[in-house]
Amino acid sequence: MRIDLHTHSNVSDGTQAPAQLMDAARDARLDVVAITDHDSTGGWQEASVRARMLGLSLVPGMEISCRTSSGITVHLLSYLHDPEHPGLLEEIGKSRDARLSRAERMVDRLSEDYPLNWDDVSQHVAPGATVGRPHIADALVAAGVVADRSEAFASILTSRSKYWVSHYAPYPVLAVSLVRQAGGVPVFAHPMASARGRIVEPEVFEELIEAGLAGVEVDHRDNPEPGREFLRSLARRHDLIITGSSDYHGTGKPNRLGENLTSPEALARIEEQGTGSSVVR
Repeated sequence: MRIDLHTHSNVSDGTQAPAQLMDAARDARLDVVAITDHDSTGGWQEASVRARMLGLSLVPGMEISCRTSSGITVHLLSYLHDPEHPGLLEEIGKSRDARLSRAERMVDRLSEDYPLNWDDVSQHVAPGATVGRPHIADALVAAGVVADRSEAFASILTSRSKYWVSHYAPYPVLAVSLVRQAGGVPVFAHPMASARGRIVEPEVFEELIEAGLAGVEVDHRDNPEPGREFLRSLARRHDLIITGSSDYHGTGKPNRLGENLTSPEALARIEEQGTGSSVVR
């Protein structure tokens, strides 16, 4: 069984509609796929309908952007939570609003040096989608400023850039707690991705585990092998679920569906713990 538990549609920063994402999953010979858009469950319904038509199993999920007290970004995957849980909805609503205002301020700064305005960016945002830097990157590509998203993030949109603007994100312990309250299963996404920026200290893992962290995403292209060994050891000590996935974004990233996979046993453990929603079959 081929299981990929981390993908994005154009409801956040992927480039395919949820139904198209399911088509791509079928073409990649996946049996099970999770939709995990940033701070949104807006793609669940469309993806569910298409998955059933294709004979795919769909794991409803979401990726929550968090930040530690020392300013380190943490991405938390939530599986099988209740999409209508008031506390979780309120928190991701704050994050979505902050992402939008942050993007607008970054575009204001960029417009001083590049042929870019908010209308240019809006053309790359699907209706109702969570707005993020990838949409600004797409506008920069369309304007001929950079060749692709990767170049934009490595230069103009990096956190070291003069155009950078921070935004609100919940503390990861709060996010883990809210996901559990919503009946979801929280998994730390690509925790050792040092090429993306600073990674959290070991004590943060302990805080998250104490708060109810269920698992860690080990097999991900951005986790170097020494980091994967650390995560496997951590999982053994605390009986955490180990997942693997692609973090697919369509043409928005080089990541390919199914390049890393999750075991059926890990998926079974996620299903056992998730009470807010169910796998679509």
